[in-house]
Amino acid sequence: MALLSVRDLTVTFDDFTAVDTVGFDIDAGETLAVVGESGSGKSVTALSIMRLVELGTRAEIKSGTIDFQMADGSVLDLRRQKEAAMRGIRGNHISMIFQEPLTSLNPVYPVGEQIAEALRIHEGLDKKASLARAREMFDLVRIPEADKRIGQYPHEMSGGMRQRIMIAIALCCGPRLLIADEPTTALDVTIQAQILGLIKQLQVETGTAVMLITHDMGVVAEVADRVVVMNRSRVVEQGDAEQIFHSPRDPYTQALISAVPRLGSMAGKDAPEPFHLAGSLT
Repeated sequence: MALLSVRDLTVTFDDFTAVDTVGFDIDAGETLAVVGESGSGKSVTALSIMRLVELGTRAEIKSGTIDFQMADGSVLDLRRQKEAAMRGIRGNHISMIFQEPLTSLNPVYPVGEQIAEALRIHEGLDKKASLARAREMFDLVRIPEADKRIGQYPHEMSGGMRQRIMIAIALCCGPRLLIADEPTTALDVTIQAQILGLIKQLQVETGTAVMLITHDMGVVAEVADRVVVMNRSRVVEQGDAEQIFHSPRDPYTQALISAVPRLGSMAGKDAPEPFHLAGSLT
């Protein structure tokens, strides 16, 4: 039994279909990368799993199942859970890291307090115990000078440090599944590598499965076990990362891989060759 099994998921915004009969599995402890260009439905799929897509919007999950295996072995269809039940699942069992930490963190509270708040809500810890656990999370996500930084505000930290805080909040209650929605988009290349390495190392240490949403095929090649390729709201191909990169079957997947810059590709040429737009393939 997969940790998460999504079948025939369809999500609409008014008359627009944002996700069309999407299906895939995520096994315990693995990294599944969901790739595709902007607007392909990646983030909407993730928000649907968390049941956040319907909150405050005109979106509706029209059909499909989202089966999640709990720690006791029971299986819940998240689509059919009431909002009160989902509030207990979010953070405790499934957590999400969003693209831009500066818009996700509260600017008027110290970052340590924001980690502690999640622990008080989900695990019932008192203020002293939750702050002590927040301090431990600083060490877990490799934030130096933790005793000093735990009292800082988001604007006093660098982009990489803020992203580590987001990871700490997501992992503080020990979720079984971590959804990372383009967690390195706003970071420079060296910090990207640090954050990806941190997520991978924490995954080994905690056994958490990761659903990584990205449009960067270089990131996928580095960290993914399996890959789901989305285009225009549908899954066009999925398989092991090695198969996707070495023998992609769908023209859209082939175009995504060919779009990755290669060192030396301009050798002997006066100008770049015209690139065939991936969006025109389907």
